[in-house]
Parts: sequence; structure tokens; C-alpha cells
Amino acid sequence: MWPLNESSSLTTPPIIAPSGISSWPSNVELPPDIHPLPEDVTAYFVYPFTIEPHILTLESSRQTTLAAHAARRDAYLRAREEEKIRRKKEALRRVAPGFDPDMGTLLPTKLSTPMTHTPIVPTTQKGPIALPPRSAMDDLVDQLAAMESRSSQPLSPRPNNIS
Repeated sequence: MWPLNESSSLTTPPIIAPSGISSWPSNVELPPDIHPLPEDVTAYFVYPFTIEPHILTLESSRQTTLAAHAARRDAYLRAREEEKIRRKKEALRRVAPGFDPDMGTLLPTKLSTPMTHTPIVPTTQKGPIALPPRSAMDDLVDQLAAMESRSSQPLSPRPNNIS
């Protein structure tokens, strides 16, 4: 493993440098004219006011272009949202004609309230007559009576798919 003759030892570099060759670098000394920045650096700022009109006109045209693009984008997004709402309303109207989702939930309305019961009022009482409060059962009875009166009218025939 070790070189056997002198010529091979001259061509192979030594792995460890001799102690006299290696040395540490000398310390770096800063020049005396270097100083840190002062507290107020406004004196160092220099602005050439000669380019200001050109920059301002360019900037204003850029701002108007950006505003036009933003307005066009907002209008497009608003139109897209309105189209989405319109399609949703059309789909709901196909399922339930006359339904408007802006109105909220559908509530049944009474067409007329026929009085089937007459309250019995004693004749000895004087002053305004107070009617008893109507219950849900009374409303249901009135609605069923109205449905029966409508069912006596002939219905139009409905087509069916059964042959």
C-alpha cells in the first residue's frame, strides 16, 4: 500500500499538510471612514421632479384603465349571478307554478270564512259582546266545509296515460 520507491512518493500529494505551511488568515480591519446611517435619512433621498408630469399622466391613464376593467368585471359577475338566480327561479316555477322564492314560504290564504256557528249570547248581558277565540279546529272545520262546497262543482276531466 505504501509507495515502494521514491518516484511514486513525489507524485502523490500528502494528505496532511506540514505544520509550517498552514496559517490562519489575518483579521480584517475596517477603514475609519465607514459610519452607520444616521437617525434621519431624509437628507439622502433625492427625487427628480422633472419626470413627474410624465409619470402622473401615465399613472392616471393606468388608473382609469384599471377602474374600467374592474367595472366591467363587476358587471359581468353581477350578470352571471342574476342569470343563476333567474335559472333557479325558472326551475322552481316548473315544479311549482307561481312560486316566488323571494316571497319566502307559501302560506295558505282563506278565500272566505263562512260562519257556521252563531254564538249564543245571553240577553241579560249589556255592553260589547266578546266572541270566544277561534281555535285551530274551528279553522279546519271551516276549510273542510269550503272544500266540500267546491267539490260539488263539476271538475274538468284530467288526461291520464292509462289506455
